[in-house]
Amino acid sequence: MPFPRAAPRSPDDGGAGAPIRVMIVDDHPIFRDGLAALLGLHPDLQLVAEAGDGARALELYREHRPDVTLMDLSMPVLGGAEAIARIVGEFPGARVIALTTYEGDADIHRALKAGARGYLLKDVVRNQVVDAIRAVHRGERVLPPEVAQRLAEFTPRVELTERELEVLAELAKGGSNRDIATAIGRTEATVKVHVQHILEKLGAADRTEAVTLALRRGIIHLD
Repeated sequence: MPFPRAAPRSPDDGGAGAPIRVMIVDDHPIFRDGLAALLGLHPDLQLVAEAGDGARALELYREHRPDVTLMDLSMPVLGGAEAIARIVGEFPGARVIALTTYEGDADIHRALKAGARGYLLKDVVRNQVVDAIRAVHRGERVLPPEVAQRLAEFTPRVELTERELEVLAELAKGGSNRDIATAIGRTEATVKVHVQHILEKLGAADRTEAVTLALRRGIIHLD
């Protein structure tokens, strides 16, 4: 869809009466259309760009320098958390809100660590999205009660190594120790040690519970 063109501005630029310039990043066109329609109801908000993946989001951010970006986390080519990290790494003043269906504490930590200034679940009411955009534009951080509660539910945070995450992903596929050893190029004995560490860190009694907890918390995803 065509957008009204405006000169790129730094996220820190003010401009009395100037609308808040917003970019939407989501791989579902219907969801993007819904957000675009929502923004169109508010004169102080202006849609300047849309992207369907994280790589395109980075390109469009460089071109438009939106004041606030709404970023999904589950996307092709380049995931949302990585896209946030790259945008913030290149533009430290960038204001990004994660807007996603991912509700696990690991997902929230991942997005915040990448540089997101807000985290919203997609089932929020429309006014919450608009209020969040305005709040983040003012320099505030947005973490709704349900998101904060999710973080508090799993404290302290579990830290798995890259290898343990790799093994956990293979466990989710139903692989045996032998299957996993072949997949990651290690011995069965090494895999057995990794599995034991995973169970201990997650407080799981067995592999099935470990996978269930990991999926629930967003430590791994099946998609």
